[in-house]
Amino acid sequence: MRGLGRLLVTLLAVAGLALVGVGLARLPARPPQPDGTGPPPQLVTAPSLPPLLRADPVEVRIPRIGVRAPLVPVAADRAGALEVPPLDRPGVAGWYRPGVSPGESGNAVLVGHVDAPDGPAVFFELGRLRPGDTVHIARADATVVRFAVDAVEAYPKESFPTDLVYGPGTAAGLRLITCGGRFDQGSGEYVDNVIVFATRTA
Repeated sequence: MRGLGRLLVTLLAVAGLALVGVGLARLPARPPQPDGTGPPPQLVTAPSLPPLLRADPVEVRIPRIGVRAPLVPVAADRAGALEVPPLDRPGVAGWYRPGVSPGESGNAVLVGHVDAPDGPAVFFELGRLRPGDTVHIARADATVVRFAVDAVEAYPKESFPTDLVYGPGTAAGLRLITCGGRFDQGSGEYVDNVIVFATRTA
């Protein structure tokens, strides 16, 4: 991750991602959950693709779950917590701008709410994705980068897999993150993070 120390990465993982999905006392339906919980994902062997130059992503498309959403840049606040799009824009996802852009070498990170006061939000059905599903990222340079899902996992927020999400890599990877698992009425949050691991294929 560019220009950020490991301490900040840890703060982003533990403190920031608790804000990705602010749950509701009553949901229209429980968000779909991955089949497994927390084992290391089996990442596919990426094709030999040259890395792309940096360009801001502007839209994420996930055909299997009907997502077509604008992307806005997010960063970290002064406390080290990961910023997310405001709850009054539940159909918008965020791209972690201090990291890599989709298509560059390394793992690009997108975050989105699972629900909002009026019901499901942009990543409500993220847990339905399965290996082989596709994610398309439109970029500001008019390119569209395609990724294939390698794994979809749920992790307790206190056991967030920092290295798997933010760690360096030679292939162009993508991480989609939202909240999931049991909804804790006391804290008003979900207890897990649902994470999609994907690798660039075109």
